[in-house]
Amino acid sequence: MINALLVIQIILAVLIVTVVLLQKSSSIGLGVYSGSNDSVFGAKGPAGFMAKVTMFLGLLFLINTISLGYIYNKSHNKSILDNHNTKSLVPAAPLNTLEPVKPIAPLAPNIPAQETK
Repeated sequence: MINALLVIQIILAVLIVTVVLLQKSSSIGLGVYSGSNDSVFGAKGPAGFMAKVTMFLGLLFLINTISLGYIYNKSHNKSILDNHNTKSLVPAAPLNTLEPVKPIAPLAPNIPAQETK
């Protein structure tokens, strides 16, 4: 099942790239090769149709991505944090053996209190 969804994912990615490149832009792109048949696509030409196809393929790509992630996680039933090594570069000492923290010197000298007369 995962392999089938992965193949569908690759096919959808190639189709999305192709449809986006076929759309008309300011520099025309690959839209030159699509032709402009007003009777098939309507009065606006292929622009509206290609936008709808792009949105549909994007929605299919999103649904396939979510289902692929869900099925993969369900079948393997492990997380990336399961293999995480908890060792630290700094050796940890027990809390009761730590020395008390020494106060640091003040950043500015204390201002003497003003004497009142």
